[in-house]
Amino acid sequence: MLGVVVVLGLALGSLGAARVARAGAQSAADLAALAAADQLALGRVLGTSDVEGACARAREVAVRNGASVESCAHEGGGVVVVRVARVTSFGPARAAARAGPASARSG
Repeated sequence: MLGVVVVLGLALGSLGAARVARAGAQSAADLAALAAADQLALGRVLGTSDVEGACARAREVAVRNGASVESCAHEGGGVVVVRVARVTSFGPARAAARAGPASARSG
């Protein structure tokens, strides 16, 4: 009986750790996408819209939040989609985020 309790505890602990890792990856993706969209908006105001610079900013923010950017794409209209991965002992935790001006909302 004690063995079952220990195995169940380990399984629940692993599940909790995976959820925390996924939440951390989502936070990193959200922040990276916001930083990239902000960089594009600033470039638009200054007349120097630079998608590569915006993605470089996204990579910097992701690294500061313990993740790495797997992809960064400009969808047009100042909208950026960023996909990140965060390395964990259970494998990579992946997440994606989309950010841009309110005028670019779909729907």
